[in-house]
Amino acid sequence: MAKEQKEKKGKAASETVERSNEAPRHSAKERLRPRTRFEKEIAPALLKELDLKNANAVPRLNKIVVNMGVGEATQNAKILDPAVNELGQITGQKPVVTRAKKSIAAFKVREGQAIGAMVTLRGDRMYEFFDRLVATALPRIRDFRGLSTRSFDGRGSYSLGVSDQTIFPEIELDKIKRQQGMDITIVTSAPTDDEALDLLKLMGMPFAEGR
Repeated sequence: MAKEQKEKKGKAASETVERSNEAPRHSAKERLRPRTRFEKEIAPALLKELDLKNANAVPRLNKIVVNMGVGEATQNAKILDPAVNELGQITGQKPVVTRAKKSIAAFKVREGQAIGAMVTLRGDRMYEFFDRLVATALPRIRDFRGLSTRSFDGRGSYSLGVSDQTIFPEIELDKIKRQQGMDITIVTSAPTDDEALDLLKLMGMPFAEGR
């Protein structure tokens, strides 16, 4: 009996050594994280589709800027706090409070007054946010029929407006006090809007046909 137990322990130890010498195994979910998927699948496809000679010329995301304008904060500064918290939940990054650059008497805005919040995403957080935006948030918009292809700025950047923060699953409906919209600008390295469109399409951006 003691001999059998000793043999089992020896076999188990041997298997442990063999596993430790193997390359680390990653799950399919880890292998297909948004940034990895771009590098392994989308970038090579763009290289071929755009007939580029250099892999470094492949268009890619540079940054994503998410901006919440809270005009009512000029009358009640406390309204800004929930917006800042919600933007942080949505993006996974601490927002920066935006302030008025000049006074506008007609809107009762003073220079330096807090009027909103903004986040600039880069790297992994940018890719993760983009993936959640196109795969989860946008499809939750009521009667969503796709995005317009006319919202490029002529320099390869695309902007869209979202009227309700609750399309993001990070927001708990029972804790919402007011509906809050936001503007999202996706800045790419594409030299033209056409190349930026090809990039975003391959990354899953749900554009409407003929718009």
